[in-house]
Amino acid sequence: MKRNMSNTDRIVRVVIAALFAYLYFGGIVTGTLGIVLVVLGAVFLLTSVIAFCPLYVPFKLSTYK
Repeated sequence: MKRNMSNTDRIVRVVIAALFAYLYFGGIVTGTLGIVLVVLGAVFLLTSVIAFCPLYVPFKLSTYK
């Protein structure tokens, strides 16, 4: 996998993942929507760690210079 995410993109994803975790574990969002947010947060966190977003590939996007 070739890196296709910039550091800014990675930081934004980590912040969004933390926000989703706060909303779920703080009891603000519950039920199915809460579980969806946790899963999305996990995906954002994973893609941030590996600096690769599979959804960028079909569109030939890259935020990494």
